[in-house]
Amino acid sequence: MRRSHATTVSLLAALTLAACTNAKDVLEPSAIAPQSTQTVPTAGSGTPATPTAPATTAQPSATTQPSAAAQPATELPAKSAAVIARTRLQVAPIVGASVEAATPLTAQLQTRAKQRGITLAGSAGQTPTHVLKGYFSTMSEGKDTTVIYVWDVYDPAGNRLHRINGQQKAASVNGGEGWAAVAPETMQAIADQTIDQFATWLGGQAG
Repeated sequence: MRRSHATTVSLLAALTLAACTNAKDVLEPSAIAPQSTQTVPTAGSGTPATPTAPATTAQPSATTQPSAAAQPATELPAKSAAVIARTRLQVAPIVGASVEAATPLTAQLQTRAKQRGITLAGSAGQTPTHVLKGYFSTMSEGKDTTVIYVWDVYDPAGNRLHRINGQQKAASVNGGEGWAAVAPETMQAIADQTIDQFATWLGGQAG
């Protein structure tokens, strides 16, 4: 199934509506900042065209290779390192993605969080300092599939503190469309980018 640019805009609008569960969290389409679409290379595939996102103020982004090529984080200033060391991150159930796609995503979130020195809450007695909620959708176009994602960072009281959003494009796999066409490496790359951007935001709170 091929979709036009108008379909891309419709998917972004639908995703943002799904991300908002109450009036204070209403996400207008203009709130989604354009991200430089990351591309996961696949043998034998060319570089696909990059879809255009709505023009707004860009969120900071980090280009990160899939987990196999992930590099250790650089040393952080003492204040930033202290903030990250105190962080207990809880990842809420992923909305919109299939179980098959969410599994490598959540596994890599855990791996990348450990690499960045972030503790994931979940064990008995661990109260989270931050809750990460993710909303996902896909768009298949030609031989490529783009994963569109929005992450909201909340405090334990349910107040939204930060937003991370972007797109990840890669060649479709298994000859499928939608989530069936998304490779595990694509979701792992999203996990790396998400944790890196979260850690960068945390470091900025140390000032």
